[in-house]
Amino acid sequence: MQVTTLEWVITGVVILGLFVFDFFAHVRTPHEPTFKESAFWSAVYIGLALLFGGVVAWKWGGTYAGEYYAGFVTEKALSVDNLFIFLIIMSSFAVPRIYQQKVLLIGIVLALVMRGVFIAVGAAAISAFSWVFYLFGAFLIFTAVKLLRESGHEAEHEEQRDSRIVALAKRILPTTDQYDGDKLVTRVDGKRVVTPLLMALLAIGFADLLFALDSIPAIYGLTEQPYLVFTANAFALMGLRQLFFLIGGLLDRLVYLSYGLAAILAFIGIKLVLHALHENTLPFVNGGEHVTVPEISTPMSLGVIIGILVVATVASLLRTRKTSV
Repeated sequence: MQVTTLEWVITGVVILGLFVFDFFAHVRTPHEPTFKESAFWSAVYIGLALLFGGVVAWKWGGTYAGEYYAGFVTEKALSVDNLFIFLIIMSSFAVPRIYQQKVLLIGIVLALVMRGVFIAVGAAAISAFSWVFYLFGAFLIFTAVKLLRESGHEAEHEEQRDSRIVALAKRILPTTDQYDGDKLVTRVDGKRVVTPLLMALLAIGFADLLFALDSIPAIYGLTEQPYLVFTANAFALMGLRQLFFLIGGLLDRLVYLSYGLAAILAFIGIKLVLHALHENTLPFVNGGEHVTVPEISTPMSLGVIIGILVVATVASLLRTRKTSV
């Protein structure tokens, strides 16, 4: 897949432009989004993501479009799970709903920047060392097991992380427990202090860093093209702010989502290990020769990922149907 520097620049400018538009059109003036507003713009951003897949198919072919869609669906699913953590953080810091949009948008931009760094590092590692797929695969399987162990206790783990972040920040920065509108820094008795809004942003930024460690190896298990990895991540993050307000009330009902995501990460981890064996160059594995193993195709990956998400979502809604009535 050949992507010119101009195509990279155009893509970056368009994505940056969408975030700038989102800020000035929706976030600059603090308000709590309505259900209609959130639903409309969520649909717009998902539509743009699907349309971009068509551009990939037209420009580079159906195979790469399939890889992009598989990556987008996976990253979007992981992003929905991230929303639950964001909800915990907002609740922990008691962030007023009219200011939550600003925290989310800044956090999403930070997430994209951090993922861009990880994407570049991952691409360099893959091009230099084929055995890195072993590491990615093992890490994803480990993450899947860890996710299973923490399922049902996400709130406790996140609150513990938040308390450590707050304690560290208060040692370094002068802070206040009072909000001053949507300001991140304010003045108290003539001194500049950090507001709880910035503390919440720091917590979300740290959470985004942890999410990037999981998501980047996962998508590299579906495509080795940095351009597709970046755009799938960018489009998955776009509209995440609107999605937060759209399905915030449903997050508690997705009780099996963590199990589904654990299954997806384990599946991609196995796919990466199989690919590493197929491309093997390690001298202590099969004498440094390639190992003949079955490889999982992109269409099969996409089908398995969507299937797991559908089963996890339907099972969650059925499980919580009685309690929600």
